[in-house]
Amino acid sequence: MNEHHPYEVRLATHADLPGARSVMLDTFYHEFGHGYRPQWHTDVVDLAGTYLDTPRHALFVAVTGDDVVGTTAVRAQGPASPPHPEWIARRYSGDATAQLFRVYVRSAHRRRGLARALVDAAVRFVAETPGYERIYLHTDTRVPGAEAFWRSVAVEVCDARDGDPDHHQTVHFEIPVPVLAGSVESR
Repeated sequence: MNEHHPYEVRLATHADLPGARSVMLDTFYHEFGHGYRPQWHTDVVDLAGTYLDTPRHALFVAVTGDDVVGTTAVRAQGPASPPHPEWIARRYSGDATAQLFRVYVRSAHRRRGLARALVDAAVRFVAETPGYERIYLHTDTRVPGAEAFWRSVAVEVCDARDGDPDHHQTVHFEIPVPVLAGSVESR
């Protein structure tokens, strides 16, 4: 991707977990400004149990050398209500929903296509994994570039910004599950 920073995007291994956790925690503290919240971030404490050891879940990393510089995760889980609207939670309930989580890239490595490559890998994983019918995600529009990025790869389902700039500034999206070449199943 870049001659000064050769990147690899791939499924995470156990050796990648400390670096992935660091990317996630740094994002919570430095980008979101609220730090680790147990009610939202329990997966970060047990990345192996949540993503590596659970069927149909996955964690992808972007690495350069030995450094993890980006993450994206997939879980067979819809959003919770609260904090999200009840109709959103109902629409995306059940294990037929693949939810994208933890799409984070360290600021020094942004604008190099890593987020798109991570999301593409996650979408391909969903398409190749039996039982998924939809891909859901939500984003905090206060994060610079997040809303524009998601609008370039997903379809808005609900703009749930509440008008209070210090509170929820969430937009909900869906990505169509692609039918891969050679697949006999249509979605």
